[in-house]
Amino acid sequence: MGTLVLGTASCEKYYEPTTSIDEESALTNAGDVETATIGTYAVLLNAAYVRSVHFLMEYPSDEIAQGQSSGDDLTRAYRYTHINTSGHCTNFWGQAYKVIAAANKIIAYVPDESSVTLRQLKGENLYLRAMMHFNLVRVFGRPYPQDNGGNPGVPLLMDGLSDDQINNITRSSVKEVYDAVIQDLTKAADLMSENKSNSFASKEVAQALLARVYLYKGDNENAVKYADLVINSGRYKLVQGGEFTGYFRTAPASNAETIFAIRHMRVQDRGFSAIGSMYFSGDASGAAQGQGVSGWAEIYASQKYVDFLGKNPDDLRSSFISPYLVNGVLQHNMKLTPSTPMYYINKYSMQEGVINLSSPVYLRLAEMHLIRAEANAKLGKAAAALEDVNLIRQRAGLTGNKLYSMANLGSKKVLDVVMEERWLELAFEGHRAYDLFRNNLPMERNYPGTHSLNNTPTTNITQQVLPTAPRVIFFVPQAEIDRNPKLTQNP
Repeated sequence: MGTLVLGTASCEKYYEPTTSIDEESALTNAGDVETATIGTYAVLLNAAYVRSVHFLMEYPSDEIAQGQSSGDDLTRAYRYTHINTSGHCTNFWGQAYKVIAAANKIIAYVPDESSVTLRQLKGENLYLRAMMHFNLVRVFGRPYPQDNGGNPGVPLLMDGLSDDQINNITRSSVKEVYDAVIQDLTKAADLMSENKSNSFASKEVAQALLARVYLYKGDNENAVKYADLVINSGRYKLVQGGEFTGYFRTAPASNAETIFAIRHMRVQDRGFSAIGSMYFSGDASGAAQGQGVSGWAEIYASQKYVDFLGKNPDDLRSSFISPYLVNGVLQHNMKLTPSTPMYYINKYSMQEGVINLSSPVYLRLAEMHLIRAEANAKLGKAAAALEDVNLIRQRAGLTGNKLYSMANLGSKKVLDVVMEERWLELAFEGHRAYDLFRNNLPMERNYPGTHSLNNTPTTNITQQVLPTAPRVIFFVPQAEIDRNPKLTQNP
């Protein structure tokens, strides 16, 4: 399929699904289309995609702390010391374009006027293509509000391109990528009519991603419109109480709040190669133990996040943090000075009782309420914004004066409390750095972690990354530029 889909040799060693894509096979009937689509979804399970993209999206945030340097390139993602030969960037780029190329085959093969089943499958592939292009432009392209999308984005690999065009493709602008993503998602929503499980795309899945894309673009009216459609669809509900505290331990199909997740079965436990292995180490009961028992446990909730969450000790979201205690005493990773408090994160652990099993959630209903809240705050609809914020806070067990009104905001603006609620609710799910930078806010670290190794002396734990800094985005993999010199590098 050309230049963009070949750069994956280094990542195929990780759990290649048995339903992997045969890109040379021909599509001849509906059965072939369904089989090929399942193969495309299976690529999302590759550690080279799901693990690498998590590191790239989550580790640049201020809600986590890396307690020790790692030989893995994930350290550079955390410290903002990116290189153009990043293994995780190379993995993610290659896998994402592999999904796009496979989706393009089906998009091109299935006419819009096909049967309901084929229209559904075409819509699912349009969604997958849009999801990959959007994730790519988040990692390698600057936030849309900077220059109104005029900065370099990523190559758009669309159906209908000749091999010569693919082999000489250039980077589209951020705006052009967003426009293509919106076009694909809008068409996908129109084509899909089947209510599949939340491991597959549906009309509402496409609408949910549209809400996020429009929010990131700064089109607040459309962000509200599509969040409304998902919220009012009746397909999802905010889980409550024990269901909420056990949210990430529940298989996606049993979770009424999940809109789209990358479903991992019990037999797909990745052990020390799992996302959760970086965050947690413990026993089968979920009790935190020392490093190396069940995982590396090198990445923790930051002291900054823990302190902010701790302002309301009865907040149910504290259940997603598992402090590593010995005889009631919080342990520290001693490999840095000052040492790093070991607040384990369990959002990627203990699914169905398997220590390192998880199905990363990409879209969920709580985010739709917070998208609507942020967009309404920016539209000057304060009451509507606070209503959604309070709904999320009530679900987290907060009541009384812990809910917001215009009378008790103090010096804060409505948008301030919306952004704080996004931080509390969506922590560790790959949102935080984007929330800051797209709103022209700096990323501030003032807690122990390996980012201090950037400083002299290394005991200085502060780090500030401005939204205009070059490294809020990653370098295009040099291997891809070597194959196609028409690809330009990020400054």
